[in-house]
Amino acid sequence: MTTPLRLGIAGLGTVGVGIVRIVQKHGALLALRAGRPVEIIAVSARSKTKDRGVDLSAYAWEDDPVALAKRDDIDLFIEVMGGHEGPAKDATEAAIATGKDIVSANKALLAIHGQALAEAAENAGHVIRFEAAVAGGIPVVKSLTEGLAGNEITRVMGVMNGSCNYILTRMEDAGLSYEAVFEEANQLGYLEADPELDVGGIDAGHKLALLASIAFGTQVDFDSVELEGIGSVTIEDIHQAADMGFKIKLLGVAQMTGRGLEQRMSPCLVPDTSPLGQLQGGTNMVVLEGDAVNQIVLRGPGAGEGPTASAVMGDVMDIARGCRISTFGQPANTLRKARAARAAVPAPYYLRLKLLDKPGALAKVAHALGEAGISIDRMRQYDHTDTTAPVLIVTHKTTRTALEEALSDFKSTGVVSGTPVAIRIEAV
Repeated sequence: MTTPLRLGIAGLGTVGVGIVRIVQKHGALLALRAGRPVEIIAVSARSKTKDRGVDLSAYAWEDDPVALAKRDDIDLFIEVMGGHEGPAKDATEAAIATGKDIVSANKALLAIHGQALAEAAENAGHVIRFEAAVAGGIPVVKSLTEGLAGNEITRVMGVMNGSCNYILTRMEDAGLSYEAVFEEANQLGYLEADPELDVGGIDAGHKLALLASIAFGTQVDFDSVELEGIGSVTIEDIHQAADMGFKIKLLGVAQMTGRGLEQRMSPCLVPDTSPLGQLQGGTNMVVLEGDAVNQIVLRGPGAGEGPTASAVMGDVMDIARGCRISTFGQPANTLRKARAARAAVPAPYYLRLKLLDKPGALAKVAHALGEAGISIDRMRQYDHTDTTAPVLIVTHKTTRTALEEALSDFKSTGVVSGTPVAIRIEAV
């Protein structure tokens, strides 16, 4: 009889339970597709007595995930606990040291320690797979490492946090403020225990750093990701951007430029007719661009029990079949350390200003933009209050440096009230 692939699962939250359900429900099908049985041998979680809605009685129990990782009767260690330090890191390192392959859904762990873990695993002749760590059920890691392996990747872009996309689309559809929809999303359980991981762009930034490493053959470098969350996006920005034919998305973009690797996760405007502009609710979308394929768009659920467990099992099945790909698509010791570039590629920008009701106010703003080398594509003024008038400006392509020069010069014009809003417009 063919030797089974024996699994140890660390973490029995939503994703861990989803994995158990798939193995229990589709055991015979998995064996046919893998050419060998796939069996759960042991599990580990914080509480043994908690009712998780699945029968765990057939599996050995370990209170300590490190002990689970060291068991002689498992071949593959599945880490779905989360956290970039502590038990998750300790157990992953123990699994590598004791000769296990690893499947992980832990984006934070890999974004911060991925290079060291990949080198350790590959030096020991083992693999780390992490499809579930990026964009849930969307097979974007497999697309980059396999389907698009014949391409030089030119850009990776996407909406990679469903909670943020829910908040932004809900604000637009219901006409509600950010604060109101944030509270609603929190009550519905859409946000992490620390909501800043979602709305601050950190969660999505981890994912972007992992994809950039695969796409550009560089060491994963989360510290160089420019992060800006959605907390400053107002309902006025959403409505007024819509008037100009745009949608606001928390957008991740990674691209290699002449100045280095640009990685940023920030609110951007995209055309409302584009696939990204039409993305609604908690769905994720990743756009991959390569020199041979041009552009492909991957869309699907970015989180949840079924989609994430499905991604884990895709990696499990590859390992069961004997498919052994380097963690980041090429040997970890060949990945180069990229020079970080800050928003190096020119782009148009959306500017929202409140101008004081003074003669020549618009002319002074236009002059400040011109002095910075920025030309105006479109401009719109809205009904003014007693003292100020909202003005929207869409610029032609410019650099971030020139934009910051203009924003600084606005202060000396004496006609701009408050802090201007500037949001990059991304070509899709």
